Amino acid sequence: MKHFRQELWFSTSARREFINITPEVAKCLLESGIQEGLCLVNAMHITASVFINDDESGLHHDFELWLEKLAPHAPTSQYRHNGFEDNADGHLKRQIMGREVVVAVTGGKLDFGPWEQIFYGEFDGRRKKRVLVKIIGE
Repeated sequence: MKHFRQELWFSTSARREFINITPEVAKCLLESGIQEGLCLVNAMHITASVFINDDESGLHHDFELWLEKLAPHAPTSQYRHNGFEDNADGHLKRQIMGREVVVAVTGGKLDFGPWEQIFYGEFDGRRKKRVLVKIIGE
């Protein structure tokens, strides 16, 4: 069995962002040479997420509103975690959106359903962060 590991780095300009990373993950798969197997993609930061969904701006807006209702950023004093930081809401949002995805690799391609794309979700941004891509197979 072969394996491949690559880190993808992102610098976001906003506190919260959704970035379609499907092209970068597909490039990793191509570099790996793996034709059949599994591709794990996970956030390496506790206030970030990796998830699969549709690349549609209205849906991304809905995610923003929904997440802010569930775990509002302000007032920051509402969270016990916020002492020296103000990112408790980012931890909660990551918990909701998830840490990682696993995608089947078939015929050297990511084996998606209709409209599926991989996203990096940032909930405490404006600095450099990374995502791990680990591919195993033949």
